[in-house]
Parts: sequence; C-alpha cells; structure tokens
Amino acid sequence: MDPKHPKSVTLHLAQQPEADELLGRSPLAVMIGMLLDQQVPMEWAFAGPYTIAQRMGTDDLDAHEIAAYDPEAFAELLSRKPAVHRYPGSMAKRIQQLCQYLVEHYGGDASAVWEGVESGAELLRRLKELPGFGAQKAQIFLALLGKQFGVRPPGWREAAGPYGEPKAFRSVADITGPESLAKVRAHKQELKAAAKAEKAAKSPKTGK
Repeated sequence: MDPKHPKSVTLHLAQQPEADELLGRSPLAVMIGMLLDQQVPMEWAFAGPYTIAQRMGTDDLDAHEIAAYDPEAFAELLSRKPAVHRYPGSMAKRIQQLCQYLVEHYGGDASAVWEGVESGAELLRRLKELPGFGAQKAQIFLALLGKQFGVRPPGWREAAGPYGEPKAFRSVADITGPESLAKVRAHKQELKAAAKAEKAAKSPKTGK
C-alpha cells in the first residue's frame, strides 16, 4: 500500500458497503464526501463519491481527471437521477474547484494535505484553504481524519474544537455504525430546534 495514504479503514458514513469501502481507501473520495455534506442527509452526501466513480466508469476517483473534466458534462453526470446532491450543478463546480486546487498545490494527491503536518493547527489551516471548506467543515474533517483514519498530529483534538472531543457525537467524525449515526442525527435535530426557538424568540411579536 502507498505509505503516503492512510491505511484502508472500515467506515460507515454512507451506510452502503461499496460506497463506504471506497471512502475507506480513497482520501479524495472521503474529502469529496465531506464537501458534499451540507443540505442533504449525511448518507446521501457520503454515497456521492461512489456514485460519481461509477458514472465515470472507474473504481476510484482521480483529481487530475475530475479537474480536467468538461464542466457541463461533469454537472450532467452529477445531475442524473438519482442526483448526487440536492444542488448537483453547484456541487459539480465545487468538486472541480477542489480537485483543481489539489492538482495545483498537492500534485493531485488528497492525502498530501495532511501528510507530514507537524501540528493540528497546521492541518486545520491547510483544510480551511481547500475550496468549499469553511472553518466548521475543516474542523469536522480534521476530527474525522483523527478519529477514524489515524491522522493525529500534536494538538489535533484541540484544533478540531468540540468535534475532536472523544465520543462527541456532534458530526460524521463519530459515526461508526447505525447507533452512533442515530446519536449524531439526534444532536443535529437538537441544534436545529434550538436555532428555531432562538429565531422565534428574536422575532417581533405580531398581533393586536
């Protein structure tokens, strides 16, 4: 196995054996899954890389190939039913931007983003520089790398913030099966309910 890549791990993010197998052995696939993980169920997002690979006729994903893909054709590939994401056109563009960035800065090797980093803070900085990765997404991905891929530079838990805490069940970083998935989903529902209540409390009261 390529020593630059994390060893193949068993994941349960997509809740589909073939899709999870790809995520467990392909750094680019899991990175794209993390990119897709917004505004759709987590399983839908992390099944996306496998669907993309299948539609491209390959067993793995290659950053060079995706970066050079015709944009309209790539958008069509993600838009086919069942669509890879709720917003397949905009996500196709983001995935290509991510792959173009990886080609330009890391030779197309997603694992090079975390290879040789000397601290959690450095890894967080690198992840935040990725197109489509805001501060929260970068911290969640850092936590996922640490907890399930063994990428643990000094200070990685601190850099990942609350997502780095052991058994936090706040994000995909803690999903190892149906039970933990249910816990993470419950946490997300609690956050949504709290945000909704806060918004309602701030809204001006109407009526006579």
